[in-house]
Amino acid sequence: MIRRAFTAAIVCGLLASTPLSAQTAPPARIVVKTRDDLPRYSYRLPGTAVAMLNADDATFAAFAKPIAADIDKTLSGYSIADHAAQRGLLNDRLAYEVITHQDRAGLATIAQVRALQDKPDAKLTSGLRTEAILKARIATGASSGPAYEKAYADTYTAALTALPWAVVANTIKETKSNTQVLSASLAEGVVKSDIEPAVAKEGAISDRLVGGLLWARMARTVEIPLKDISTKALTSYVAANNVAKPDIWGARDVELTAADKLTPVVVGVWDSGVDLALFPQQTYTDPKPAPGLPYNAHGLAFDVDIRPSTGPLYPLTPEQAQKYPTTLADFQGMADLQQSIDSPAADAFKTKMSGLPSDQVPAFFESLNFYGNYLHGTHVAGIIARGNPAVRLAAARLTYDHRNVPSPPNEDLSKRGAAAYGTYVEWFKTHGVRVVNMSWGGAPSNFEHDLEVNGIGKDPAERKAMARKFFEIERNGLYAAIKGAPDILFVAAAGNSNSDNGFDESIPSSFVLPNLLTVSAVDRAGDEASFTSYGKNVVVNANGYQVDSTVPGGARLKESGTSMASPNVVNLAAKLIALDPTLTPEKTIALIRDTATPSADGRRHNIDPKAAVALLHKK
Repeated sequence: MIRRAFTAAIVCGLLASTPLSAQTAPPARIVVKTRDDLPRYSYRLPGTAVAMLNADDATFAAFAKPIAADIDKTLSGYSIADHAAQRGLLNDRLAYEVITHQDRAGLATIAQVRALQDKPDAKLTSGLRTEAILKARIATGASSGPAYEKAYADTYTAALTALPWAVVANTIKETKSNTQVLSASLAEGVVKSDIEPAVAKEGAISDRLVGGLLWARMARTVEIPLKDISTKALTSYVAANNVAKPDIWGARDVELTAADKLTPVVVGVWDSGVDLALFPQQTYTDPKPAPGLPYNAHGLAFDVDIRPSTGPLYPLTPEQAQKYPTTLADFQGMADLQQSIDSPAADAFKTKMSGLPSDQVPAFFESLNFYGNYLHGTHVAGIIARGNPAVRLAAARLTYDHRNVPSPPNEDLSKRGAAAYGTYVEWFKTHGVRVVNMSWGGAPSNFEHDLEVNGIGKDPAERKAMARKFFEIERNGLYAAIKGAPDILFVAAAGNSNSDNGFDESIPSSFVLPNLLTVSAVDRAGDEASFTSYGKNVVVNANGYQVDSTVPGGARLKESGTSMASPNVVNLAAKLIALDPTLTPEKTIALIRDTATPSADGRRHNIDPKAAVALLHKK
């Protein structure tokens, strides 16, 4: 089953690459309608991925040359309308150009990438540091030494100084935080975590993973030697401009009380589990719970292998419980770093990451993923429950796979997943659930990745076919389940890949159904988040940046992601239905959509709870 939470992370995305390229395509090109239509390539390695990462320049250049050739072949032979896919290909080619000192070609590629950016901040900041590196090389004729470093520092500082803070603040803070924790051991550790499992089993790497190796090489050989200079420039720019963006959400919020004559509203938190002890007055209790698994008094649950389970919250072992407070401090440190907040938690996290040996990085990432999943559902539930005494939370627990090498996809697992979707939704229907939050999703590419790291499939073409088969089983099961519950409003998170959810075929967010609403993320000022995905069926935006909520045990934590934007819309929907229980999903969506505030460029439609409630009262 697809179980990937849509919470944005700093560290786990440090070396991620994105897909990319071409301008106007001649008719002879193969038309690419979805990401699945792109061609697949595979590259054999003579040894390990880490050995190639650390190889001499000539060896790595020889390995990377056919990768660049295949990128150009894709760009020239395929008509790719999707900007994110084009950017991904171009960014991988840019890494190759930087590594192989094709400096002027790299500058041209950066210009292409910027032209394909859709978000205002990305148009200004995309490739900014790489551009400064390439210009310093060209100006000095060197790639190391005092003259080169000064030219880089001057160029990067000047480029940063010219940026409008109000537009780029979030992106620059994120860049600063990523720069501060980046190290050679982390770059090597990411390769060990994300790429080495596939190479160990296959002796090769697909084009879907090879971008990570290119960027790790670029980080190790080009960016990390300049880390101190980059950090100084970023820190100076942030310090000179760090005025908090205005918060639009406080004035828009609505807090209900018993005086509003509310009707209880059952909301399904379809997520990783909820610490319901934190919501004693807002928990749904089944008066006649069905006997046996997966049912319980407050919902239902399936485990990571999609077998019936129990309990509203995933149970921790004694060892995991002991580590939980320390890991919460890590998450707090990441959140503070993302906002350029100087705090003991931020300092401790920077120190931990800087000193982390590469051999410990894979286990550290798995631990972060595990605890991130563990707290995810409760954080979502806290957002949903805010300011609404009529909400009744039902925990529909699924289990995300946190491992670097997850369970291998197979037909039986997908069939169990499709059947489980039906079980969840049938429970929603029979227990009067009115709204369901889905801050998760997946796509065919996820299946391909999981097949590759498990060493399944003789080549990328076979993995593509297998992934498509498994994905279709789950997609059809989920679509049928949601469509078959027309009286329930389902709210989906758009995703965090900065791409079109329709092109990616992300489910459930790309579904077009009258009872489903897909949400993308903006920040406290209502500006589009750098990570948020988008699409034709994304009609509203909500706060998904550094959103404060509760986590298991009762601590507070700020998290970012469309996972946080979606429950903000569910919060509003549940309030509207509590005020008027006759509302259908279609009428609820209309109230939310019609009162959203459009941006000047038409890209955003930020929800306005106060206006939606006012419109409801007028009807």
